[in-house]
Amino acid sequence: MTKDAIALTQRMPDPWAILAGLLSGGPDKLVNATGEGAVVQLCDEQGRPLVSVEAPLLIQVEGEAERLLGARNAPRVPYWWTEARATTGVPDAERLAGTFAARLASLSGGTAWPPEAARSLGVVQTDGVSVAPTPAAAQPAVDVLTDKVAVVIMDRPVVAMTAWLSDAFRAAAAAERGLQVVTPPGTKLSPAVLANMSGWPSRWVVQDERDGYYDGMSGAVLRWQEGMFATVVPAEATAEDPRTPVAASYRQVVNTGERQLAVTFRTVHPADERLVLGGALETVWRELTGEAPAGWGTAEPANLPWSPGRLTDVAFARAPEPTWLVVVGSPARPGLATVRISRTKAGVEETVTLAFGYGADEDPPLDRMQKTAEALVTRHRLQSMLVQLRTARRDLLVPPRFEGPGVPLAFVLGAEEVRAMPDDRARRTPLSVPPVELGPKARPAYYYPLPGDPSDLSGWADFEQLMRQLKGA
Repeated sequence: MTKDAIALTQRMPDPWAILAGLLSGGPDKLVNATGEGAVVQLCDEQGRPLVSVEAPLLIQVEGEAERLLGARNAPRVPYWWTEARATTGVPDAERLAGTFAARLASLSGGTAWPPEAARSLGVVQTDGVSVAPTPAAAQPAVDVLTDKVAVVIMDRPVVAMTAWLSDAFRAAAAAERGLQVVTPPGTKLSPAVLANMSGWPSRWVVQDERDGYYDGMSGAVLRWQEGMFATVVPAEATAEDPRTPVAASYRQVVNTGERQLAVTFRTVHPADERLVLGGALETVWRELTGEAPAGWGTAEPANLPWSPGRLTDVAFARAPEPTWLVVVGSPARPGLATVRISRTKAGVEETVTLAFGYGADEDPPLDRMQKTAEALVTRHRLQSMLVQLRTARRDLLVPPRFEGPGVPLAFVLGAEEVRAMPDDRARRTPLSVPPVELGPKARPAYYYPLPGDPSDLSGWADFEQLMRQLKGA
């Protein structure tokens, strides 16, 4: 299981500090650069990587080290985050990564994570150590590569959508492979990673003492077969009844009373050089929490203070290619959004998936949803929005355990979409409660209230009826 080591330092590591860290394996180790110079690798005598070190990242957002590492002694922002990834299956490589992080923290004023991996500043003896050849993907994050999947093995409290993992997702997609992330049983996923799991054969693989491996999202017991982790098929299985075994660990559910309010919406803006993106997301955030998002980034940890202007600059610089972003809230009110910005024939589209977490003694602001929807309709060209309430963790992390599905609270159809529908289809629905008009009466959008009781999934039947009506099915 791969051990990553991270240095969290008050000062940016200078070249001498980096060099001292790289000498943790002794002066005879080779150094290589990859990723257009963004990743430095400490290699064995044959040039094969032992440790890969990413360029330092300046963190200007409170709470990211605590959220992703559980670090209780992280420096105050701003601080520098320097990550070292050890090659899988080489014990001395893990010690090298830890010593690198410890040296960097000592020389640049900070701490190293995890503490147990970074206790020594001495040279790590690696005589006779050899590693497998560099995989064809040439990705530091990829541990196993087959013709079907790329496998990433991670031992961290939270698997985040780091720049390395993001690169691995892109490389796997470009090669038409799935990406499978393997973790120990105590690890959780950031919702940002879950948003990039595109479907089979990509999956989250959890190690388990009783069942070997299982899918962290479905609980299906897995085995390594035909070049990937795949579900176990019992001999008595049929097409009508697959009888997929579910891991016992996945079924161990404890109801803490915590909930999440999930909002998914899409806006479409005319392509204009004066356009500023991120305004719709900020509107929702302010309406539901009373404050703006805390920070954002193109990967996790989110490192930049919230700035719609800077976000817009990044998206425009990447156009016509799409831009993917992660946005986080303050530690006091857990919130996380993923944003995809893309250029289409209709204009510039923002697709946002957002969630806020609430404890058992906290009430989600359900009474503000209609006002929030109206603000999106009147100011941000809302196309559609779905609001859900679900029983899930307040910190928004995804555990390898069953969490019930969300239930729909409301659906909103934008004014342009309503106008494009024939007859009176958008207003006359099979729902027991009529829709609420939002925006100008001449060109209204519609807000469709739904039951939204987490203990009752019948709200999805109402939602399906509504969708059939709107589609004319």
